[in-house]
Amino acid sequence: MSSEISSYLHQFFFGIYPYLAIMVMVGVSIMRYDRDQYTWKADSSQLLRSKGMRVGSNLFHVGIILLFFGHLIGLLTPESVYHLVMSAGTKQLMAMVAGGIFGSICFVGLTMLLYRRLFDKRIRATSSFSNIALLVILYVQLILGLITIPYSAQHMDGSSMIALANWAQHIVTFRTGAADFIVHEAWVFKTHLVLGLTIFLVFPFTRLVHMLSAPVKYLFRTGYQIVRRRGGA
Repeated sequence: MSSEISSYLHQFFFGIYPYLAIMVMVGVSIMRYDRDQYTWKADSSQLLRSKGMRVGSNLFHVGIILLFFGHLIGLLTPESVYHLVMSAGTKQLMAMVAGGIFGSICFVGLTMLLYRRLFDKRIRATSSFSNIALLVILYVQLILGLITIPYSAQHMDGSSMIALANWAQHIVTFRTGAADFIVHEAWVFKTHLVLGLTIFLVFPFTRLVHMLSAPVKYLFRTGYQIVRRRGGA
């Protein structure tokens, strides 16, 4: 592949693709909620067979939520803010340790969920292609994320973390030159970013939309829940 084509693809995937993915995610999610609310669901397989579901689901959700907010805070916190309390190297070490722990929790849970989908005949028969494909994509993305840890360990000065953070911060603030920050980063970081953006792209077409309907309001309700026994006095 010529350097010109390689440069073009790099600018596309890390300078243009992020905005395409986010636009599709937001726009199609709004359209789907407006026109097809009956498809806005998690498609849980717990009713078919509950064995292994609760443990796997809890581990997966706890791990993925912690990973999401860890990435969000880690990438979008400016250097001037965290330098008040720690160096870039310390922040990277914390990210590696936390990412390893949260990623392992998520990996165990997702492995259990994917195994149920693929090898439980009853669940496999009622699983759509999109549900299985989504779990596989998340599984690959999680493995890529765990692989980045030994790559990060090769340079503990935090340089890669700073480059990735600068890329993310330039993207969310609509500044030019975002792709230039990660030109020389390892393939695993770039692949992890592209697949992550692809998950944003397919988000509104999958069961992931149920994330937007999390019943957070129940945590703050002021009234009591009324429970009546059937047929009892």
